[in-house]
Amino acid sequence: QEWQNPFATWDPRDFCNISEIVLPMDTYWSPPVFILERVNGQNPELNYMVLMHNGTFNSTRPFQVTLTCSLIILKFPFDTQMCNLSIASFLYPVTDFVMKTRRTPAEMMKDSQSFFLTDGEWKFTNLSIIEYTEIMDDKGFSVVTYVISMERRPTLYILNLILPTCALYLLDMAVLFGPSSLEEKINFQIAIILGSSMLAVILNNSLPTSSNKPPIIGTH
Repeated sequence: QEWQNPFATWDPRDFCNISEIVLPMDTYWSPPVFILERVNGQNPELNYMVLMHNGTFNSTRPFQVTLTCSLIILKFPFDTQMCNLSIASFLYPVTDFVMKTRRTPAEMMKDSQSFFLTDGEWKFTNLSIIEYTEIMDDKGFSVVTYVISMERRPTLYILNLILPTCALYLLDMAVLFGPSSLEEKINFQIAIILGSSMLAVILNNSLPTSSNKPPIIGTH
């Protein structure tokens, strides 16, 4: 965060060439912002800000939060999700308080990708920024929304679910139309049904549940 305070300026030449100082957050006014999609998280312990001699305040506070996101898993595990991270302040209307982004989406996406230390289930694909005014009780409030696009890596699900399921179906067809006797076919069918049941249990535990429509892979 960066903001200006014209009443907090000084001439460095009058103070031993000191051009910036570090102050606690409660020393001066600071912008109160909230993350709308936040469910829980840890508040930062870094409650300090830097004051420049020209009245510029700079505060870098890391947040670790859990956000809500509406998932559309119809194409699971080949799905792409878009989640919003909205930052707002409903204490001051736009006549007193307006938020603007300083960096472009491309710059922020490059910096964000550098924080991914491991290759997890999701691949960060795109980032866009929307600045708008939210109307509440006939007042406008400044909101900045970061739209995050993520693509699921399907390799694990292909190896553990899709390939074994296809193998069972092929085996079922081979046994059904094969030259085996009726008793052998029945034994093979029972074994295939048991294997399909185990895969169904694994699939049920792996499928995400936060979606209005079930995934295609879970309905076939």
